[in-house]
Amino acid sequence: MIESSSKSPKISVIIPAYNSEKTIGYTIQSVLNQTFSNLELIIINDGSEDSTLKVITQIPDSRIQVFSFPNAGGNVSRNRGLRRAVGEFVSFLDADDLWTRDKLQSQLKALQENITAKVAYSWTDYIDENGEFVLSGKRVNIKGNVYENLLLNNFLENGSNPLIYRKALITLGGFDESLNAAQDWDMWLRLASKFDFICVPSVQILYRISSNSVSSNLIRQEKYCLQVLKRAYKEKPSTLKNSWNISLANLYKYLTCKALQKPLNRQKGLASAIFLWNYFLNDPSRLKNINFTSKLLLKIVIIIIIPTLLYSITKQGELKSEEEKKYCSTVK
Repeated sequence: MIESSSKSPKISVIIPAYNSEKTIGYTIQSVLNQTFSNLELIIINDGSEDSTLKVITQIPDSRIQVFSFPNAGGNVSRNRGLRRAVGEFVSFLDADDLWTRDKLQSQLKALQENITAKVAYSWTDYIDENGEFVLSGKRVNIKGNVYENLLLNNFLENGSNPLIYRKALITLGGFDESLNAAQDWDMWLRLASKFDFICVPSVQILYRISSNSVSSNLIRQEKYCLQVLKRAYKEKPSTLKNSWNISLANLYKYLTCKALQKPLNRQKGLASAIFLWNYFLNDPSRLKNINFTSKLLLKIVIIIIIPTLLYSITKQGELKSEEEKKYCSTVK
């Protein structure tokens, strides 16, 4: 167990929480059960209207600090937590995600052994609302200057992943509060443009897939992902061939698979059709993927034209085939 002789916490963990009564207890325990214990847990209650605050206050641990504010969104909450953090390192955790017990210890060790790196990241697996395994995430293991790779694809996958030097976050001014989506990708890109990254090649983040996604949220996600990409390319253009098109293809591949997750409906089917078309237009290797693209297209047509089949399709599961699991696991 890595510990610090200092009385102040080495790591600050920040959890923004909004109406998270069903999951927040499990999320908190995954932090308190870490093998590295010299931490503070800062929870920003973002105007929750359910029993979130009650669940939090019933967990007895002196490392927990709770601050309640009117609802302002995840970015504002993360920045509020960052301003209160005193640890040398910071890690953010969404209120429905989980960490394995060695997540902080392993990432801290990686940063201490690679002094030029300011960000350590791990691998992600996906779980459902019951905590059951759904699919594996990316298995990317690159270090140093990862900016070009992050432009092509957000291989960190989510906001619950990295451990970061707090001074690096402060240097960048925290999260962009104007973004209503893609805020984590924006932050990782800004960090990668200035600092080295290091990978812990192990699954340490369990990202919970919600069934509440609707088409309007996907359209919003498309809007802000494009905004993040355009700004990143403008501020630090890529030198890779076809980089912009690959970035767009990967984005629309992700949005297509996201739209085809449960629950299925005609609106999401229409959105997935548009996303798939944009993916096909931008993918430089479209001909190599034509067979699987055709399978996705057939599925979309069924969802749009024959809604009575939705129940049976949903019951069988969108990610039943190993081929589709592999395809969609590369887009989160």
